[in-house]
Amino acid sequence: MLQKGGAFLLETTNPRNVFTPEDLSDEHRMIRDTVADFAANELAPRVEELEHQPEGLMRELLARAGELGLLSADIPEEYGGSDLGKIASIIITENIVAGGSFALAHGAHTGIGSLPIVFFGNEEQKQRYLPKLATGEMIAAYALTEPNAGSDALAARTRAVLSPDGKYYLLNGEKMFITNAGIADVYVTYAKVDGEKFTAFIVDRNTPGFSLGAEEKKMGIKGSSTRSLIFEDARVPVENLLGEIGRGHVIAFNILNIGRLKLGAGCTGSAKLAIELAAKYALQREQFKQPIAKFGMIQHKLAQMAARTYASESMIYRITGMIEESLAGKTAGAEVAAAIEEYAIECSIAKVFASEVLDYVVDEMVQIYGGYGYIQDYPAERFYRDSRINRIFEGTNEINRLIIPATLIRRAMKGQLALLPAAKALAGEILNLRAAAPEDDGKPLAAERAMVAMAKKLFLLVGGQAVEKYMDKLAKEQEIIGILADLAIQIYAMESAILRALKAWEADPQGAQTKLILAQTYVQDSFPLLEKWAREAMCFLFEGDMRQTQLSIVKRMCKHQPVDLIGLRRQIADRVLTAEKYVV
Repeated sequence: MLQKGGAFLLETTNPRNVFTPEDLSDEHRMIRDTVADFAANELAPRVEELEHQPEGLMRELLARAGELGLLSADIPEEYGGSDLGKIASIIITENIVAGGSFALAHGAHTGIGSLPIVFFGNEEQKQRYLPKLATGEMIAAYALTEPNAGSDALAARTRAVLSPDGKYYLLNGEKMFITNAGIADVYVTYAKVDGEKFTAFIVDRNTPGFSLGAEEKKMGIKGSSTRSLIFEDARVPVENLLGEIGRGHVIAFNILNIGRLKLGAGCTGSAKLAIELAAKYALQREQFKQPIAKFGMIQHKLAQMAARTYASESMIYRITGMIEESLAGKTAGAEVAAAIEEYAIECSIAKVFASEVLDYVVDEMVQIYGGYGYIQDYPAERFYRDSRINRIFEGTNEINRLIIPATLIRRAMKGQLALLPAAKALAGEILNLRAAAPEDDGKPLAAERAMVAMAKKLFLLVGGQAVEKYMDKLAKEQEIIGILADLAIQIYAMESAILRALKAWEADPQGAQTKLILAQTYVQDSFPLLEKWAREAMCFLFEGDMRQTQLSIVKRMCKHQPVDLIGLRRQIADRVLTAEKYVV
């Protein structure tokens, strides 16, 4: 049975019900190889050229991707697409990253640019736009952000008023930081009809009254086009209204959910590529008459980079598998929106976690390269600059951290998730709670599974106490909301790492050894963070004797048997260096 969004905090998940990269079909693997070859042979050699935005190059490369079918995975066959499904789409997103800024243009076009029309367009709109978007004859962009409306998208000031003859909507306002703006033909744009009803529109490049601002000069992702859109009585035909008047938020937020998942996939692919480059450099670079790869501190870095990337990769495919299953057979906009919204929590988790993993990985990549990591002739410098935007894109990580607990609490209040009964039940046994003893069931990672199970109780403890104290005012206590989000994110990451390793072990115990080591390392390294966050929350929520009581409970719950993390990391590093890349 398909797990509901957010239910991972309450349920024990069977590894057999989780989709993992090892479950890819032969067709999926062929797609992966095709994308990897295209990125390595046709994109990577032109990354530096792309950085200078020569006219026509990005469109030329996008058209080439279209020829290979790399723009049409999400588009139904009847509209010229290949309709390969979300798993294939994520594979493409993950493996296109060797193209540097090309990956951003590709993602904006195939994801947030095209999907609003795929999911919410009417028949005429789909027939008019999707075949050309599938080939790259048309390029798409997505325009939501405004000078005074970033993460608070509904504060948009762009207005739309019906013309006196009823044939056009006249749009006035400005959008900013729009990816693909300078090369796009089609812009999915949001404006408030009569200044009140937040609504989506399809704006063509040649629309009278529509113009572009100058190219932004950015820290990274320099090869992509980022410009503002200017609407001065822009005459958008009424037939270009997308979806329903006043229902633009349904399109905007659900497309962002998919965008967050795809961003996570791109970050994961970039992290894997960064590990490969860092490992090869560490083997080549000699200091004190030996490769720096032999130094323990370099091995520590590579192991941590690999363990975090493994958790990120496991998470991304787990979520994608659920969304793929949830969307099966659904074509109507309302059905699609509901299916995507179900996993809004998990999509936000993926975005936050993967973007922060990538930032960690590229920071360590620069450190492994040393002084050369700061020089533009070496790849670490660009990786470092390009990665930083991911914590801002698709809703900042702070906004996504607010979304996670807010959505959980809203669903709990509606009775959609049994979080409140679970927290209440936990309160009744709280004084007798002890760290769970690992279950001796003959399966690996028993201690780590017990740690994750206790981590879920820890979330209920902190969340229950916070809700009891602040009730409907909890949203104002953003630091506590942030702690709850971090607890949920780490629980999902740890569990995803374990589930993937267990599933692999059940299929092939010997072949799963690297995954088991990666999962154990990630969980053992991360679990102490949960105690730190819970203690911080309890010190804020309580005073005096009650504080000490709660801290004592947290300490008992988080007690666990340490393992030899140094030894585990050395094993991971040895595998990475032997393969000269990220390996599972």
